[in-house]
Amino acid sequence: MTRVAVFVNPANPARAASQVRDAEHAGHAMGLQIQIFNAGTGREINAAFATLARERSDALFVGPDPFFVARRVQLATLAARHAIPTSFSVREFAEAGGLMSYGTNIVDAYRHAGVYTGRVLKGAKPADLPVVQSSKFELVINAQTALMLGLTVPTSVLASADEVIE
Repeated sequence: MTRVAVFVNPANPARAASQVRDAEHAGHAMGLQIQIFNAGTGREINAAFATLARERSDALFVGPDPFFVARRVQLATLAARHAIPTSFSVREFAEAGGLMSYGTNIVDAYRHAGVYTGRVLKGAKPADLPVVQSSKFELVINAQTALMLGLTVPTSVLASADEVIE
C-alpha cells in the first residue's frame, strides 16, 4: 500500500484541518502518499469515489465526523462497489458493511457524559470536574467485506479485534 485517500468534511473546518494535519504527518512517517478529499455533501462523496476508482487509491480512511456517520450506508456501499478497503472511526460503519473501524467506544463516551450530567445536577461545578478522555477503543472488522474485497485478515488481527462481523 502506497496511496491512501482521506475524506474530511469541509463544513467542519477546525476538525477537517486537524484531520488533514494528522493524516499528512502519519502518511509522511509511514512513507505513504496521502490524498485529501473534501466530502461535505452526498454529491462530493460520489465525486470523490469516482476519482478514487479512476486513480486507484490503495485504501481510504474516512475521518470522524457526524456528517459521515449519517452517510455511513452510502460510504460503505460505494467503498464496496469500487473495491476500496476502507477504515472508519466508529463501529457503525463496519456494521453498515465497511471493512473495519477503530475508534472510541461511543456508548462508553455517552456513559461518561451521563455521569458528568448527574454530578452537575447534584451540585458540582462543571469547571471543577476533571476532563476525561476516552480510554476505551474498539477494533471492529467486517469479515464478509474482507472476503468480498479478496483480503485475508491475519488471524492475529482477528484475534485482537473487539468484534468480528461474520
